[in-house]
Amino acid sequence: MKSILRPGHNCWRIERADRLAFLVDGAAYFRALRHALTQAEQSILILSWDIDSRFRMVRGEENTDDGWPVPLGEFLKALVSRKRTLHSHILSWDFAMIFALDRQWLPLYQRPWSTHRRLHFHMDDRHPMGGSHHQKVVVIDDKIAFAGGLDLTLGRWDTPEHMPSDPRRIELDNQPARPYHDAQVAVTGPAARALGHLARERWYCATGKKPRTPAATSDRDPWPVYLTADIVDVDVAIVRTVPEYDSNSEIREGERLYLDAIAGAERWIYIENQYFTSTTIADALAARLREDNGPEIVMVLPLRTEGWLANVTMDVIRLRLLQKLLKADHAHRLRVLYPDMPGLKEQPINVHTKLIVVDDDFVRVGSSNLNNRSMLLDTECDLAVEAAGDPRLNDAIAAFRDRLLGEHLGTDTRRVGLVMREKNSLIGTIAALSTSPRTLKPLEITEPANDVLASSDVFDPEYPYDPEVTLRRLVPEEQRQPLRRRLLMWSLLLILLLGLAAAWRWTPLSLWMHPEILADTFATLRSGPLALVAVMAVFVIAGLVVMPVMLLITATIISFGALHGFFYALAGSLLSAVVTYAIGRLIGRARVRRLAGSRLNRITQHLAQRGILTVFIVRLLPVAPFSVVNLVAGASNLSLRDFMLGTLLGMVPGIFVIALLVERIGAVLHTPSAGHILTLVGVALIVSIAIYQLVKWLRKSATQRGNKDTANHAVLPKLKSYPD
Repeated sequence: MKSILRPGHNCWRIERADRLAFLVDGAAYFRALRHALTQAEQSILILSWDIDSRFRMVRGEENTDDGWPVPLGEFLKALVSRKRTLHSHILSWDFAMIFALDRQWLPLYQRPWSTHRRLHFHMDDRHPMGGSHHQKVVVIDDKIAFAGGLDLTLGRWDTPEHMPSDPRRIELDNQPARPYHDAQVAVTGPAARALGHLARERWYCATGKKPRTPAATSDRDPWPVYLTADIVDVDVAIVRTVPEYDSNSEIREGERLYLDAIAGAERWIYIENQYFTSTTIADALAARLREDNGPEIVMVLPLRTEGWLANVTMDVIRLRLLQKLLKADHAHRLRVLYPDMPGLKEQPINVHTKLIVVDDDFVRVGSSNLNNRSMLLDTECDLAVEAAGDPRLNDAIAAFRDRLLGEHLGTDTRRVGLVMREKNSLIGTIAALSTSPRTLKPLEITEPANDVLASSDVFDPEYPYDPEVTLRRLVPEEQRQPLRRRLLMWSLLLILLLGLAAAWRWTPLSLWMHPEILADTFATLRSGPLALVAVMAVFVIAGLVVMPVMLLITATIISFGALHGFFYALAGSLLSAVVTYAIGRLIGRARVRRLAGSRLNRITQHLAQRGILTVFIVRLLPVAPFSVVNLVAGASNLSLRDFMLGTLLGMVPGIFVIALLVERIGAVLHTPSAGHILTLVGVALIVSIAIYQLVKWLRKSATQRGNKDTANHAVLPKLKSYPD
């Protein structure tokens, strides 16, 4: 097998590790981490997607009395309190509200994180819209470092036995958490120092402050005395994913290394991963399956992912890609499996690992899922080792893979190795050892029952959400008004509504603009059985003559009231969008090109690649005429489903805001009490602040990015950094 790792291409750097250990499942990792943390003298650096101060790293018989508190927050606080030279820096993702119910509420203000000056806690929000900080790294004094897929949070602790209803997995309630399978890697030496540099650099990017590099003043070895290294004196590659944000250029080492490893496989590819929704990776695997003498491919995935939303989105996307692999598998070299054992019932093992082993020559473990997010949108960190012809490394890599298979198949590593040598086949070995109740079962690959929500464009996007970049790609500068001017128009609309309210109340305009007169004017239409039909017809006609849709929406809500007006305006907007979309598709690209000019190719390409996201942003921030966008979308390759879903998601917020304002204005007109007036002012203030913050954010984004077009941005392995 040819060498895969290339610094500056598919990895950041390659550094020597004096010792390396594969820590499989949470119990092994958290025990080793707790021991190493107690040896910290100067620096603890923690990067995480999630962290919980209540988390217990040791449990049951492992919960020995070592003199330190058990809950993570109290444990770290005690460490810095007793060691005057020790600083702990904890960086956790500033999570989206969709995860709020699954996480410790307001972690920044939890007592352990906020009661010691040398316990530094920060929420990382330095990523594109829709992205996350996903690295799971801990570095202690730059002497030992851990990287992989495990966060220091609830629901991660488990043993390789994954026993059903294990009481040690009980967290904050009376029910044990779902069995959880994951892996972490421990390294020492220069590799640990490099990970320390990475962690301090990420802290600097998130906070603008520079953690101090620990001085090499102590001979204390934080490596757990009981832990036997799997490999000694080995080169370790550090692999990153960093999305483009602020002054950071995008880094796609993780995706490149996946592709290079798949392309370099000769005999077999073994994959464990939480997700499988990356079209790029699926295409690479399918290409190998189409070869006459390609490698065997074994994928161990969870039976189903965690949470209802993932079940109806990510699992459905996974099925689509697995069907693609099945069609390519003409020689039956593919196996897609999930671990199972008696007694699990409704709690199948959650395969959360992110690892790949190629032949006996290459292994990679880290935080990167096989989904689009991990390829570009989230920050990731993985560690990789290749044998490069060294037999001892071949043996260590093979032993790690056999250890994983032994866990899933209910047998020991040695037996797996013996059968592998006998069969000389990964698939044959699994088949021969699948005789016990604990085993690997084939994952059923069927047609998705319902794929309405399962759009990778929304739930697993291939590119960062960045409205400024999307709008810049969609509409050339010379053909659009500045975004700030468009947002200013929203503010003016708000002022206009408030002005009309004042005019109706305190000027002669009220004589003929009085609500009662308006009610009489629209009484026939409102009370008629065809009111909705009439409104929708008006929207369609107005769309054909390119009348501003927001004007129609505002008039509809004023006429029919907030509740009915909201639904009437939404229905009219959607119907108008469908009609003009259909016209665009009917007249075709050539005629629409004459309307849109040279912009069409750029617009249609972007709509085809990221349709739902593009339509959503254009509807939310209307920088192009409503009807023109509909025509161009119809003439492009954008599906009607993606177009309508993007339109629905983008139109609802604006219509809701207008309806809310009109309702509050109506309340003030009808009963001008202090409460109603204060409520109206409050709503107006919230909307104004939201618009101001959006303008501020986009102005900052525009200033930092300039006018560069990032559609085909060159990948530069460069981060905003400081001398370490």
